[in-house]
Amino acid sequence: MRPKTVTNPNPKENRAGPVLLYDGECGLCNRAVRILLRMDRRGILCFATLQGGPGQAWLGAHGLPTDDFESMVFVRDWNSASAGPEAYALRTDALVAALAACGGAGRALAWIRFIPRAWRDGAYRLVARLRYRVFGEWKPTPLPRPEWADRFMDGSGS
Repeated sequence: MRPKTVTNPNPKENRAGPVLLYDGECGLCNRAVRILLRMDRRGILCFATLQGGPGQAWLGAHGLPTDDFESMVFVRDWNSASAGPEAYALRTDALVAALAACGGAGRALAWIRFIPRAWRDGAYRLVARLRYRVFGEWKPTPLPRPEWADRFMDGSGS
């Protein structure tokens, strides 16, 4: 049986390469995105919120929940026709993949992949439950570098 293939559900957003889907209302998540922007000097990684149009369309087209904002999703290639689990990574695997995509210091920080996934994801779920209490809701602010705005697929870069 051939695996199901799904093309980019939002053809207006034809961006090749990796995209990180994140909770756009979470203070911790937005701070993490800004750190990744600083690390990714080559500009490889793009971003979209889980709540936004492109994120919701991608999640729905790939059979992932469209109402669960506690997991970041790393899409390996936004324009890939692949629909299986090889097309994306969740939770700490998403973080590791995003760090590796950034290169440089990000690649060095990706050492966390050697910690067993069950431990990493357990810690991730705990932080996800507490993140609004500790870091609060994100209050949009201008990006430190205006050119970074082009890397946000849904205009969420603030």
